[in-house]
Amino acid sequence: MKTLVIVTGPTGSGKTDLAIEIAESLHTEIVSADSRQIYRGIPIGTAVPSADQLALVRHHLIESLNLDQYYSAACFEEDALRILDQIWDRNDYAVMCGGSMMYIDAVTKGIDNLPTISDEIREKALKIYTSGGIHALIDTLRGLDPEYLATCDLNNHRRLVHAIEISMQAGVPYSSLRSGAVKQRPFRIIKFAINHPRDILFNRINARVEAMIEAGMEDEARRVYPLRHLNSLNTVGYKELFAMMDGTMPREVAIPRIAKNTRVYAKKQLLWLSKDPSVILLDPSQPLLPQALKHIQ
Repeated sequence: MKTLVIVTGPTGSGKTDLAIEIAESLHTEIVSADSRQIYRGIPIGTAVPSADQLALVRHHLIESLNLDQYYSAACFEEDALRILDQIWDRNDYAVMCGGSMMYIDAVTKGIDNLPTISDEIREKALKIYTSGGIHALIDTLRGLDPEYLATCDLNNHRRLVHAIEISMQAGVPYSSLRSGAVKQRPFRIIKFAINHPRDILFNRINARVEAMIEAGMEDEARRVYPLRHLNSLNTVGYKELFAMMDGTMPREVAIPRIAKNTRVYAKKQLLWLSKDPSVILLDPSQPLLPQALKHIQ
């Protein structure tokens, strides 16, 4: 029986180091499940594994796309399953590492077959957000898919934009295309997350943001500033630095705001995890690798 070992959890929890340890122990490879590390040119802000870490274990779907290339959870499902089949030709185990929960669900549960979004529709939906903000998205979705609007997170603009894109492209409400059916996978799935106390996790996040700034994240953001309209850069860290560069947010506000918004994102990841009883929580006060291997072998 082939086994997929997933190391997931909130940002800053130590997923990368643990995934590498597990992959080394199992003599296998890692598939990244990070929706931003897949893009080239932004390694600091997306915490891409270091050159030394990448040299230890073969990684897939790291810095694979240009910033202007379209990608989705459906694309990830297809790519990840194809890569896993290749890994399993060489090994009975594969490791997946990342905190993009929709990507994890795409592989473990499958997602509905949805239409491919055209560039025209994507630009149209994004313009609704850039010109009118969250309220414009809500008003638009109220006309396109009131059923989905009644259940979705109204503060998550990405979900709102996605629902608008699908509804516009398909010509029917997004909610009518969502079956919720779980696909059966021909492999065993084991999920781990490192269970830091929340105060410790938030301290780790604060320290990580400081380290990113010291490593040159501002220069990195400045290099991609002309591309700030792209969806790949519509994420915590870059948004605050772009606002700083626009002159709408002073630096002494922007940097702490990155840490604050990263903590907010981590809370959402923790909420997602709390709804998945299959995740095995590891105690960070004890060596992590032995805990994980006990469940794998």
